[in-house]
Amino acid sequence: MTVLAGTAADSAGQGPEDYFAGYSVVGLIAVVGILFVAVAFSAGRLLRPVVPTPEKLLTYECGVDPVGEGWAHTQVRYYVYAFLYVIFAVDSIFLFPWATIFAATGYGAVTLVEMFIFLGFLAVGLLYAYKKGVLQWT
Repeated sequence: MTVLAGTAADSAGQGPEDYFAGYSVVGLIAVVGILFVAVAFSAGRLLRPVVPTPEKLLTYECGVDPVGEGWAHTQVRYYVYAFLYVIFAVDSIFLFPWATIFAATGYGAVTLVEMFIFLGFLAVGLLYAYKKGVLQWT
């Protein structure tokens, strides 16, 4: 009578050595990639000419010589518009999955309450933006 030793994974050729071999290939590729980038940056640093001149240190803007200071004032309302867009984009991201779950049995009432709480927070943010006059285009 012969007794077979080993597990089902060993008999299928899926031992621990094979499992870690897959990770070693990924690790080797990552190391080669990091070395490639390091060698490329080092070679560039060693081979490039370093001759700083005042013209090279100027700010370059499409071939036009810079005039005035490098500091420019930006209207804050553009950031507020971007912030409002992000709020409504997140709103749409959450409303579509809620709408699909709402039809499932057992989740309807809970989902509806969560949706109205979330819409309440958005309404408060929209009301705040309206009171501050952000939504008026001037």
